[in-house]
Amino acid sequence: MVDIDWGALGFDYYKTDYNVRYHFADGKWSEMEISDSEYMTMHMSSLCLHYGIELFEGLKAFRGVDGKVRLFRAEANAERMRSSARRLCLPVPTVEMFMAACEKVVQLNSRFIPPYETGASLYIRPVMFGTTVGLGVRASKEALMIVYAAPVGPYFKGGMQTIKVAIDREQDRAAPRGTGDVKVGGNYASSLMSGLHAHDKGFSNVLYLDPATHSKIEECGAANFFGIKNNTYVTPASGSILPSITNMSLRQLAVDIGMNVEQRDVPVEELATFEECGACGTAAVISPISEIYDLERDKSYSYGTEVGKTCLKLYNALQDIQYGRAEDRHGWTRIIEL
Repeated sequence: MVDIDWGALGFDYYKTDYNVRYHFADGKWSEMEISDSEYMTMHMSSLCLHYGIELFEGLKAFRGVDGKVRLFRAEANAERMRSSARRLCLPVPTVEMFMAACEKVVQLNSRFIPPYETGASLYIRPVMFGTTVGLGVRASKEALMIVYAAPVGPYFKGGMQTIKVAIDREQDRAAPRGTGDVKVGGNYASSLMSGLHAHDKGFSNVLYLDPATHSKIEECGAANFFGIKNNTYVTPASGSILPSITNMSLRQLAVDIGMNVEQRDVPVEELATFEECGACGTAAVISPISEIYDLERDKSYSYGTEVGKTCLKLYNALQDIQYGRAEDRHGWTRIIEL
């Protein structure tokens, strides 16, 4: 175990020992390579640097209450990465490659897996770049896939807290029928301006509306949105929303505790009917929302400053599986032998 102040960790890069890499060239993937370098050599005219031919994933490994290390839903991340690669016309990695890389990175960096009692975890970042050299816009026939890891602290230090969110009607997160449903860097670059605008006004996150009509709820910054009412978990359905693995898991857990689940259009006006609202994703699991403020229309939707009981119940249920405190009834975790 390394000498780290686990309680001081945030969600940021932290140097670990090794990463693993695959290269795609001449129509095939290389064997896995292990590297101790944090850097890569890339031609200045690589297509990823000019045309955004880049994608990534994010998942976590947890040291459980029993001392075992669990990788959470990595197969789902693998399938989502494959979807992103197909959309960007990049070489598509196999699920087996992805899984082998994630497991190897966890094993090679096992001394950086935080102790159970810290509430921290090992974040794993698979990323792929189109490395073909050129000037014109075209598909990249060569690629570099890297998987690395960094220990990260719990998103909420000192307990779960609510956040305030702003609806920003000036900018869309993704275009209709664009790349909103895949995990590519351009989606996040395009969100920076509205995110800074919201932060300047005292809000933690941005709630985006559908780009076609601006009448329906879509994503909440880099996370999916959900609302709770009448014992029902409601989350938007749209072709431009990233299919969150956390959201997928929460929907199943909601069913497990006897709730109804609806994945459908969510008009803005429905915000007034929810008892609880939240944003969900890998980093925080759930960020309960206390207020949603429509900047343009000067209208506020309030849900209370205390964490809602359903948000807390779902959060605890998911964390219990990730840390081995509850039975993994759905086979979501994979125990990594160190």
